[in-house]
Amino acid sequence: MHTFSRRDYLYGLGASLGATAFSALVAAEEPANRGRAPLAPRAGHVPASAQNVIFLMMEGGPSHIDTFDPKPKLRELHLQEFVRQGKMKSAMESGKRYFVESPFKFRRAGQSGADIAENWEHLTGCVDDICFYRGCQVDSVNHPTAMYQMNTGNRFGGDPSLGGWITYGLGSSNQNLPGFMVLPETSYPQGGAANWSNGFLPAHYQGTPLRPQGSPILDLKPPPGVTPGHQRDNLQLLAKLNQNHAAEHPQHEELSARMDAYELAFRMQSQVPGILDIGQETAATHALYGIAQEPTDAFGRKCLLARRLVENGVRFVQVYAGTWDSHDYIERAHGNLVRRVDRPIAALLTDLKRCGLLDSTLVVWCGEFGRSPDNGVRGGVAYGRDHNPHAMTIWLAGGGVKAGHTIGATDETGAAAVECVHHVRDLHVTLLRLLGLDDNKLTYFHGGRFKQLSQFGGQLIKEIVA
Repeated sequence: MHTFSRRDYLYGLGASLGATAFSALVAAEEPANRGRAPLAPRAGHVPASAQNVIFLMMEGGPSHIDTFDPKPKLRELHLQEFVRQGKMKSAMESGKRYFVESPFKFRRAGQSGADIAENWEHLTGCVDDICFYRGCQVDSVNHPTAMYQMNTGNRFGGDPSLGGWITYGLGSSNQNLPGFMVLPETSYPQGGAANWSNGFLPAHYQGTPLRPQGSPILDLKPPPGVTPGHQRDNLQLLAKLNQNHAAEHPQHEELSARMDAYELAFRMQSQVPGILDIGQETAATHALYGIAQEPTDAFGRKCLLARRLVENGVRFVQVYAGTWDSHDYIERAHGNLVRRVDRPIAALLTDLKRCGLLDSTLVVWCGEFGRSPDNGVRGGVAYGRDHNPHAMTIWLAGGGVKAGHTIGATDETGAAAVECVHHVRDLHVTLLRLLGLDDNKLTYFHGGRFKQLSQFGGQLIKEIVA
C-alpha cells in the first residue's frame, strides 16, 4: 500500500482554490522558484549600508572583563567570596566562589577613548573604526547550544545559520563561488557543521568550509587525463537525466540543489585556486597580517583570505578562532589567544579600509557568551572565569555602524548588562537591517508556518546604526 507523506498530502490539495493560492504564496517566498539562479544577486527590502560580512567568531566565550570592558571594582573585591545574597568573606577561608580581578591593565585608546586591554597592541590603533556593544545577552551557558543560538538564533540546532539567511535573502555577486564560506579551526567548533547549516532552507545556502591544512577543498581538481571538455559532457548528460527525474518529482528540491552544486564545483575549478593563493599578495601585506610569523601565521592567513573572498564577491565569510574557554589561568590562556589574533584582525580592518571595502563590509567580532566576574578557588590561587550569558562585548566595524562609539554597559562587576540591553535576536535583526534585509520579510515556509531568523521577531538596536 502506498503511503503519503505530509508534503505529498498538501500537494494533493491542489484541486481547491485555497490550496492553489497557498501554493502560489509559498512559491513567491522562495528564490529558487523565481526563475533565476538561487544565488543570483537580489535586492534587499530596505536601503543597505553593507554588502558583505566577515564574522570573526571567537569560539569558547572570550571574557569581556579582560578585553574591552574594564571593571576596577573587581580589584577591590579580589578573592572575596562571591555570594548572591548576604555578606562577602575571604575565599581563602571558604574555598568557595570568589571575585577575580583582571590580570590585564587597560588603556583609553583613540580619539574615541575606547576601553581596551593593553595586550591588544595592534587593535588599539583601529578603535575609532569600531563600535563596541556591551548590552547583548543570550540564553544558554552551554557551549554547543550557545554557539547554535549565536549562529542560527536557535539553541537546539537544525535551523539555518545567519550566513544562510543572508545568502538566501541577497544571493551572491560571484556565481563561480559559494555565497557563504567558513574558515574553521582544524577541529570544528562545538556543535560542529550545524553552526553553518542551511537548516530548512534549500541546500544552496549552507556554508562551504575551507580546510585549514592541506587542500582547502578536497577533489577540486579533476583526475589526470580528464579535460574540461570531458567534464562538461558528463555534466550535460547528468543534467539531462536529473532534469527528467526532477520533472517527475517537483516537490523534491534537494535534487535541484545537487545539480546546481555540480555546476558550481565545475566553475570553481577555474576561480578558487587563484583566490586561495595568498602568495599573490605582496611581502608587505604578508607582514601586515603576521604571515610567516608565530603565533600569528595561521589566523593571519585566514584574515587575509577573508578579505580576498569578500573582494571576489563572497557574501558572508565566517572565521573561527578558539578556544577562549578560560576557566583556568586566564592570563596565560587569553594572553596567548590575543597574541594570535590581535595583529591579523587589526590588519584586516586596515586592509579593508585601504582597499575601499570597509564601508561596504560589516565586520563582526564576538563569542557565544561572556564570562563571569567570579570563579572557584584552588589552593588560594585565582585562575579564570566561568560562562556568563548575561554580559558580553561584541564589536562591529564598517558597514554602516556607529564607529568610535561604545554602546551599552554592564554593572560594576561585569556580571550583567544594564544599559541598552538586548537579546541576541535583536542583534541578528540589526545585522540583517544593515544589509538591507527586514527580518519580518525574510521568511521561509517550513513546518506549517513562515519562519525567520529571529524565531518570533525582534527589534533594531538603533544605537548601533550610524
